[in-house]
Amino acid sequence: MDLQVRGIGHAYGPLPVLDGIDFDVPAGRIVCVVGPSGCGKSTLLRLIGGLERADSGQIIQTGDAPARSLNPLTFIFQDFALLPWRSVEGNVRLVLEDHRLGADETERVVADVLARTKLSEFRRAWPRQLSGGMRQRVAIARALAVSPAVMLMDEPLSALDAQTRELLLDDLVSLWTRQPFTAVYVTHNLAEAVRLGHTIVVLSRRPGRIREIVDIDLPLAERADRAAELERHQAHLWSLIRDEAEAAEKELVDG
Repeated sequence: MDLQVRGIGHAYGPLPVLDGIDFDVPAGRIVCVVGPSGCGKSTLLRLIGGLERADSGQIIQTGDAPARSLNPLTFIFQDFALLPWRSVEGNVRLVLEDHRLGADETERVVADVLARTKLSEFRRAWPRQLSGGMRQRVAIARALAVSPAVMLMDEPLSALDAQTRELLLDDLVSLWTRQPFTAVYVTHNLAEAVRLGHTIVVLSRRPGRIREIVDIDLPLAERADRAAELERHQAHLWSLIRDEAEAAEKELVDG
C-alpha cells in the first residue's frame, strides 16, 4: 500500500503548525521526516495515522495492504508503551487478541516476530527486567505482529543512549533487508535519517512547509560502510535547517 500526502495544513487555534505538505510514501520504502524543533513533525505523523484530522488536504491510501495485514497503520512511540504487568510475549499477543486468530496462528505470529527482533529467549521476561533497547525491540515486535501496511515511527530511538541507538539502527536495517516494510519515520537526529531513509522530507520552521525532499540511493545494507557519503548527506540536511533550528531553539527558550 502506498500513501500520498496531499496539501496537508493544520493549526491549533490561532497557531499554524503545517502548511501545504505534499509527499509520497511508496510501498517498501522508509520516508524520514526531519526539521527544526516545533515544526510539526509529530503532528504530521498523527494526522497520517488518523489520531487527528487535518484542517486541509488529504491522506490517500492506494493499493493493497500486505497479505495477513491486521492493521493498515501502526504506531511505534519513543516511550515504548509496554504494559508492565505483561511479559514480552504478552505485550506482543495483546495486539492480536481482537483479531480472531486461532491459537496455533497466534503462536506462529508471536514466535516469528520475536525471532525477527532477537527476543525469542526473552519471551517470558517482564518489561522492568529489560534495557531500554530491549523494550523498544518489544515495541517493534508488537508492531510487526499485525503486519502493518505502514509503520508510523515517532522518534523511536530518541530515549536511548548512543550505543543502543546504533544497535537498534542496525536491527532496523536488518529487518528491512530481510523483509522490506513501509514506514514514515519522524526524527530530529539527522544521522538516523541518512542511515534509514530512502527519502528524507525536510520541513521548515513552524508553520512546517517542505524545504526539500532528498532521495538517498545508497542501499540500506551498505550504508554503515559508506560513512563519507552519509556524512555529505547529513551536512546537506543540516545546511537546510541550521538557521531555522537556531531560531526555533531561541524561541523555545525565550518563550
